[in-house]
Amino acid sequence: MAGVSYFYIYKDNSGEWRWNFTSSNGRTIAVSSESYKNLGDCEHSVSLIKTESPAAPVIGDDNYKKLR
Repeated sequence: MAGVSYFYIYKDNSGEWRWNFTSSNGRTIAVSSESYKNLGDCEHSVSLIKTESPAAPVIGDDNYKKLR
C-alpha cells in the first residue's frame, strides 16, 4: 500500500493478534506493545490509537525540553 499509512493486523507465532502501523513511506513506525487473544481486543487497541492520538500532547525528558 505505497503512499498510504495503515494499520496491519496479524496473528503472531503464538497464535495471538498484534498490529503494526506503517507510514506512507512504507516504514513501520509503531507496533502493539502486547498481543491479544481476541481479534476484537486488537481492533479496539487500534481504534483507541486512532481516536486518542490527534489530541495527545508531545512530552519529553529534560533533553527534549531544553530543545523545545
